[in-house]
Amino acid sequence: MLIGTAGHIDHGKTTLVKALTGVDADRLPEEKARGITVDLGYAYSPLPDGSVLGFVDVPGHEKLIRNMLAGSTAIDFALLVIAADDGPMPQTREHLELLDLLDRTQGAVALTKIDAVSPERLEQAQEEIKELLAGTGLRDSPVFPLSGHTGEGVPALRGYLETAAAAWPTRPAKGRFRLAIDRRFSITGVGTVVTGTAHAGTVTVGQTVMVSPAGLTARVRGLHVQDREAETGRAGDRCAVALKGDFDKQDIERGMRLIDPSLHLPLTRFQGELRVPAGQQPVKHMQTVHVHLGADDIMGRVALLDCKKVESGNTALAEILLERETLALRGDCFILRDAGARRTVGGGRVLDIFPPTRHKRSEQRLALLDQMRRDDPLVTLQTLSEQAAAGVDLRRFTLDWNLADEEAEVLWERAGLKVIRDRETATGFTQPAWEALKTRLLDTLAREHDNSPDMIGVEPDRLRRMTAARLAGAPFDALCNELLASGQIIQTRAWLHLPTHRANVTDEDRAQFARLKPLLDERPYNPPRVRDVFHATGVPEHEVRQLFKRLARAGELYPVAHDHYFTTDAVAELAGIVRQLNETQDGARAAPFRDILYPDGSGGRKVAIRILEFFDRIGYTRRVRDDHVIREDSTAPPWSARNA
Repeated sequence: MLIGTAGHIDHGKTTLVKALTGVDADRLPEEKARGITVDLGYAYSPLPDGSVLGFVDVPGHEKLIRNMLAGSTAIDFALLVIAADDGPMPQTREHLELLDLLDRTQGAVALTKIDAVSPERLEQAQEEIKELLAGTGLRDSPVFPLSGHTGEGVPALRGYLETAAAAWPTRPAKGRFRLAIDRRFSITGVGTVVTGTAHAGTVTVGQTVMVSPAGLTARVRGLHVQDREAETGRAGDRCAVALKGDFDKQDIERGMRLIDPSLHLPLTRFQGELRVPAGQQPVKHMQTVHVHLGADDIMGRVALLDCKKVESGNTALAEILLERETLALRGDCFILRDAGARRTVGGGRVLDIFPPTRHKRSEQRLALLDQMRRDDPLVTLQTLSEQAAAGVDLRRFTLDWNLADEEAEVLWERAGLKVIRDRETATGFTQPAWEALKTRLLDTLAREHDNSPDMIGVEPDRLRRMTAARLAGAPFDALCNELLASGQIIQTRAWLHLPTHRANVTDEDRAQFARLKPLLDERPYNPPRVRDVFHATGVPEHEVRQLFKRLARAGELYPVAHDHYFTTDAVAELAGIVRQLNETQDGARAAPFRDILYPDGSGGRKVAIRILEFFDRIGYTRRVRDDHVIREDSTAPPWSARNA
């Protein structure tokens, strides 16, 4: 269990930690000289069961709230320290407010300096504390009168903390590893060391990690957990991690995170739930604030989504806009302080790190954010999948909620999603949404056939854009494959169409082409261009061009280059020659290809290159230096819909 102190300056937080652990948490010369805590201090004390009780001692000065928050965001248990002579003071109240906004509900109150007050004052201070805690998450916390100097009452508090620690549930080490860095330093012979509390997952010696958002990759060369050397650290542990990488400590700052590399998701905005404490001034739309997230402190603005102003004691949905990149995941707590960092204005939880850029205030979007408040990924996923016509990006959803791969798979199954996978992506659809996409695709084809009866069909990528522009390639391919398998659509060379549709080439066009086609067949691998056909036949050039374009739309000619049309049979034979060269020479090059096509010298290198570039363009081959290599997935002729 990790315990964090809180309270006004000079109320005895550091003295109490020393009385409980024997460790002076003030480590800086400045702190020892001035007698006040300036930065975070740490102390550890062994427990009878062999575990370790950890303490984070925070500064109490009003100008050091930033440091206090850096140490408080990861604690399990709050130890509010109040001096009996002063009673609750301004920073007592602000620290308590911050703990409440961070949703820290387990704790105790240490009423210190009882050796310096009368019994009457002690009783009065206890009444003040009872009134102070009313209405907060710590309202049921026990109060322990004590003196850090004489030791009176300290054993009772120590016994309570030990009992609480023994009953404290082990935090599940779910998800991918993440740790908010609150210190970094160098040790001779060890190198750069960062410290912080692990928020999720596990880390082991030898593991590859990343310092983000800086993007510094490192290997864990050593690890201390709760001030003891260890091989593994897990969620909830206070860790000191020695890193090996191409950087030094100056490249790392408090507020960065040590993470599993898959969580390297730098962001400058997120949406969340915002709460304004009772007694605070209202938060206005686009108000400038300090955003405290993990151990980070960033300037930003509050864009309210469901109201124009958040009154004292109320909650709202908001988008937080940041001035620089940081990291966050759904569920992380944040604190907002005013632009001058003089007072706390609110706090809340992150709900979505992938907010949309449009329609963010729509009724549908606000309903989704409201569901995210429930902390149930299944409910959120079901709502999101019902709204997303183009499917849910399951990889992003998994990262936002920091789910392990096994957890994610179970969740997708429970949600009843149809999952379409690609190499690095997974997209989920409800069955009604999937069927609606099928219907939309069929309707799109029907309209296109009516609008362009002379077209044999629609090219796959154009059909995807017409059906659902936001639909990714893998789901669209799966959609087409299902419709092809069921016979609801048909593939003819590079086009998809309905079974009842046939390209409408007029009898007049066919009669005209029958007179011109012998010219193309005479030299199938280097047919005459449009202008050459005009010179040979006298048919006006523009008429030849328009005729060939109509026949190309019907799939009976291919425009290999500008105004240079090849017959379907010729393209099929050329594709066979390219495949033969790939089998015998590991690729097709211009010179060998030209020699096969034009052994009599009737064609040149330039035409051969254009033919090879045509095959690259339609996806039958790809260019590798001077070779044109058949694509690995190109098992069909070049007019296959997969490769067009």
